Amino acid sequence: MRYSEMFLPTAREVPSDAELISHQLMIRAGMIRKLAGGIYSYLPFGLRAIRRVEQIVREEMNRAGAQEVFLPMVQPAELWQESGRWVHYGKELLRFRDRHDREFCLGPTHEEVITDLVRNELKTYRQLPRNLYQIQTKFRDEIRPRFGVMRCREFGMKDAYSFDADEEGAENSYRRMFEAYQRIFTRCGLDFRPVEADSGSIGGSFSHEFMVMADSGEDAIAFCGDCRYAANLEKAEVARPGESAGEGEPLPLREVHTPGAKTIDAVCAFLEVSPSAVVKTLIFTADGVPVAVLVRGDHEVNEAKVKNLLGCDLLELADEAVIRAVTGSPRGFAGAVGIKARVVADYSLRGAANWVMGANREDYHLVNVAPGRDFTVTEFADLRVIRESDPCPRCGQRIRIARGIEVGHVFKLGTKYSKAMQASYLDRNGREQTMIMGCYGIGIGRTVAAAIEQNHDADGIVWPLPLAPYQAIVTPVNVNEPALAEAAERIYRFLEGQGLDVILDDRDERAGVKFKDADLLGIPFRITVGPKRLAEGNVEIKIRRSGEVVTLPVDEAGTFILARVREGL
Repeated sequence: MRYSEMFLPTAREVPSDAELISHQLMIRAGMIRKLAGGIYSYLPFGLRAIRRVEQIVREEMNRAGAQEVFLPMVQPAELWQESGRWVHYGKELLRFRDRHDREFCLGPTHEEVITDLVRNELKTYRQLPRNLYQIQTKFRDEIRPRFGVMRCREFGMKDAYSFDADEEGAENSYRRMFEAYQRIFTRCGLDFRPVEADSGSIGGSFSHEFMVMADSGEDAIAFCGDCRYAANLEKAEVARPGESAGEGEPLPLREVHTPGAKTIDAVCAFLEVSPSAVVKTLIFTADGVPVAVLVRGDHEVNEAKVKNLLGCDLLELADEAVIRAVTGSPRGFAGAVGIKARVVADYSLRGAANWVMGANREDYHLVNVAPGRDFTVTEFADLRVIRESDPCPRCGQRIRIARGIEVGHVFKLGTKYSKAMQASYLDRNGREQTMIMGCYGIGIGRTVAAAIEQNHDADGIVWPLPLAPYQAIVTPVNVNEPALAEAAERIYRFLEGQGLDVILDDRDERAGVKFKDADLLGIPFRITVGPKRLAEGNVEIKIRRSGEVVTLPVDEAGTFILARVREGL
């Protein structure tokens, strides 16, 4: 493509509303433009990167035995009501009515639609297993879209759905998709890690996220450097402790006046104790029912673990009215002694005594609290967020925390949707059985943005070769000099003829402007045709990633680039 003919509006200034480097560079490199909050147009250069990811995804999905479909983005409410998600999905589901007053939504995902399709078409075990995928636009009405295409409202996604006759088949489908995802992100040239994850609003019994490692990542990952254990913070297991700060022979329970001490820090300062000797009592509502969750003062409650333990659809921190109803006091003084709610506690509190806890009375706390003697815990469980100081739950070595960007997620759904929507088949004995499902998603635009977060420098993008919109750019420093223009044209035509995607920078611009644009765009190879080198019969090739500059004869430049591209792909 000739640069002079391209729709490629680059910019020197960093956009004021762009926080992440990927957002900044995608705008500066002319890849995207904002239409509305969380809604972006992809320009030609950006769309080429999207298509690179899509091609890799299609090849690996097809290789894994999945078949491509294309499902409607507009979905009828009846399907979501069947699955039970019309209410429970929340405000991210954009609902509307058509001219006939029928309710619809814009699809944030397609479990209901694909289940409806399959239940009407697949009837016997002979038609299973099946895996269907699509690359489609989704819409989720994010309350606060940010970070460019990383967390937007309208986005492109690959979603696949497997249907199996039994658990063994479902496990095999899950494994094939897991392996396909590993190949996809490896081929994209990304440093990534699969981690155990919570299934969230999608549901299901088991899932993995695929995280691209980046300091700017929105998600934290707990992993072990000695074994292969890795999980996001919502899912990461905490090894059961052997000792607790409050254990020992129970001392007499005492109530202490603690005026104004509503926080852990204030209580610790007033009573001269460490946070590890204090119990935090947090009041939640689980599907509207109050429950008290206890963790140590130096720990944080993991709401995903609490939700899974309670088996509820909606878990929320209680409001002031609920807190007063179950504790008899305002927020900040809750405790488990005498509370009018179910009590669940983290493992770190089991078998220990002499804790400090709120007294359910304004400006008072209890000391020497002993679970079992002073109150009853309904259930102990792993309810806290893992920390770097914690041991690995698998091998006992120290856990590390790093940041990452979620680009893919695989779920083992089981019968969550197929049972609710009656997606069944006849087995070998003619008996009706429920299909077992899996769900597998990849954020296409997110993968491109994550690649930029992981691959950039002070001058711009440094594309992994498989994702580069163009593999090479040929830059004559002065297009008005016939010898330079002719040599550049010759190299350009050779590379194009070999099937490479190449830009010929034929603009009548200063060389410095051209070089800055090439670096900003992140083109892997830049062939510079200048008067000094050309007088010697040579051109310069700059490798964007390493900064290495190679001088070669004009007729060898094209074959050098061709070999490096084929080697890199």
